[in-house]
Amino acid sequence: MSALRYEEIEVGLEYDTPGITIGEHHVLGFAGLTGDFYELHVDDDYARSIGYPSRVAHGLLGLALADGLKNRAAVRLAAIVSLGWRWRFTGPILIGDRIAARIRVVAKRETRKPDRGIVTIEVTLTNQRGDVVQQGENDIMVWRVSA
Repeated sequence: MSALRYEEIEVGLEYDTPGITIGEHHVLGFAGLTGDFYELHVDDDYARSIGYPSRVAHGLLGLALADGLKNRAAVRLAAIVSLGWRWRFTGPILIGDRIAARIRVVAKRETRKPDRGIVTIEVTLTNQRGDVVQQGENDIMVWRVSA
């Protein structure tokens, strides 16, 4: 299936992404990449001392993975660029959790340029139990069918 262009995208379109299981390598790799070695992410004893069952993945790792999952979905948008995110961290992502996203198109609008439009999607990231762990919106500039 080819990527959907602006005119082919309907408000209300919903689809799911594949999932990914969070491993220790994700958390430690992200810590190394960002320099964020906060104890909650790298120390099980600390995480348990503040009420979590184990270390918690970085919130921004969840957002980054949500973006990657979105780009691996069977439904693809003819994206040019992401314009911004409005995002909430609503629950912990633990090592061993399997996360996936539900995508829903919530708005679209034309731009000054006749070859592109803007689509707003809602992204809901859930774990294997169906708990919402992160949620928000992403504005994406997409190609139009014709100028």
